[in-house]
Amino acid sequence: MQPHTPTRLADLHPSLGASLSGTNLERAGDHNQRVTLQAIRVSGPITRSDLAEITGLTAPAIANITKRLLNEGLIMEAGRLLGQRGQPAMKLTINPDGCFSIGLNIDRDHITLVVLDLLGQVRARATLEAEFALPDAVIAFFDAQIPRLLETGGIHPDRLIGLGIARPDDLGRVHLPHQPAAYAGWEDVDLPALLGQRLRLPTFVENDAAAAALGELAFGHGLHHPSFVYILFSRGLGGGLVIDGNYYRGANGRSGEIGFLPIHSPRTAARALQDAVSLSALFDFLEARGHPLKRPDQLATLPASGQAAVAEWLEMAAELLVEPLLSISCLMNPEAVFIGGRLPADLVDGLVAAVNRRTAGYGDRVPAIAPLRRAAMAADAPAVGAAILPFNDRLLPSRSVLMKTA
Repeated sequence: MQPHTPTRLADLHPSLGASLSGTNLERAGDHNQRVTLQAIRVSGPITRSDLAEITGLTAPAIANITKRLLNEGLIMEAGRLLGQRGQPAMKLTINPDGCFSIGLNIDRDHITLVVLDLLGQVRARATLEAEFALPDAVIAFFDAQIPRLLETGGIHPDRLIGLGIARPDDLGRVHLPHQPAAYAGWEDVDLPALLGQRLRLPTFVENDAAAAALGELAFGHGLHHPSFVYILFSRGLGGGLVIDGNYYRGANGRSGEIGFLPIHSPRTAARALQDAVSLSALFDFLEARGHPLKRPDQLATLPASGQAAVAEWLEMAAELLVEPLLSISCLMNPEAVFIGGRLPADLVDGLVAAVNRRTAGYGDRVPAIAPLRRAAMAADAPAVGAAILPFNDRLLPSRSVLMKTA
């Protein structure tokens, strides 16, 4: 098999155009090596012969690639496959300590930092619940927490390969309830310049819903469902589209903006979906009924009257989501729609059940309805997805369709 021409993620996603020159992983760039590493990540522990079958590469090619990956410390041996005739084959698996990445999520009600290993495990995490934090507060949080996170995770800075940042598009421009005027200043902030040079790491910036979708693709349900829509439930309502294992950005990078869809319902005065279906909308709904809240975790401590109000809101939200989700099914035909974010898991499950009950009633009119499911990547999805951006740029294949499935 002739080697593939290397494909950079930056060619497909212009916002991810940074290099990793100067890191310890100089030789981890060719496409076949990316595909092989992905096969080990998804299917390991795995033998070299199985790798050749999955990737379509020759046995000598796999031998050379796995030797390089072992030398780089990105994979490790995991024992021999017993029970067969002849010399037992050695199995290979990902070395979680092979490299690490930092993910930062900046949103209107929190700042979250994670350090991710090559298996997608969060090795250290810090979060700050902060209403409309300004750039200075983000810098202070970042500077204070990074040394602690590296120490907690036992991570040497030399094994960091990049910093990913996830934030909502138009962070300072789209107005949400109680947003201060000074928050508009975010529109003039150059995030790579603000944070990237502090650690002298390649820095990538992505929309928060897109980052969450990439996280779901790399380490969540997307491993087995390569065509899906991710709905990010935060102070706003965002979305990300993944088609055949590739994130689809759209002509202007604005695909998946489900929160801006117009709505008309006698149950709400809202005219955009996120003004009725989001954490901001839920908190406004509860405040109007005498239950003011500031954080999602406070939802669990509401009295009976507050819980009843939440149940009322869930029914309204489910009703408003039906038409957009049916449109998604008709236009995209995804395998599923995953919903994650800051809404507590039990409320997500209630919303999922209520929506699926309603969409099931359209089965005789809509030929294929994608089920709504709770995402594997939930509260920290944007931060985790942000941390995946350097992995995607340097180590993982940019088009997963080039790798056969086992």
